[in-house]
Amino acid sequence: MSKLKKTAAQMVADARARIDEVETADLIALVDDPNTVIVDIRDVRERERTGYIPGSVHAPRGMVEFWIDPDSPYYKEVFGQDKRYVFHCASGWRSALTVATLQEMGFEAAHLKEGFSTWEKQGGPVEKTKGD
Repeated sequence: MSKLKKTAAQMVADARARIDEVETADLIALVDDPNTVIVDIRDVRERERTGYIPGSVHAPRGMVEFWIDPDSPYYKEVFGQDKRYVFHCASGWRSALTVATLQEMGFEAAHLKEGFSTWEKQGGPVEKTKGD
C-alpha cells in the first residue's frame, strides 16, 4: 500500500483546529439544559457495553449527515430545532471529524473534546441499557 496523503490523526487535528470543543465538566453542567442536544454517534454495541448519557440522541456515525439534511429521505426532526448540538463518541476522534463535516454542510455543532471516556470519571450521569 502506498503512503497516505493524510493520516487519520492529522485529519482529527485539522478538524479540532476549526470546531468548537466542549470540556467534559462543561457538558456535565448542561446535561439537563433543554436548549442543548447531546448526540451520541457511537455504535449501538458501544452504548450497550458502556452506557450512555441520559437524554442523549443516538445517531450512528454512518447516518449523521443524512439525518441532519432536511432534503434527505432520512432526515430526523430532532436536528431541525433551534438548539445547541454537542456530538460525542468514545474518545473525541470520530465526533471531531463528524462536526467538521457537519460544519461544511452548514450545520453548527460542537463536540465533546475527550468523548465519553472521561464522562463517568468526572461525575457525569450514565444510563445503562436494560439487562445490565
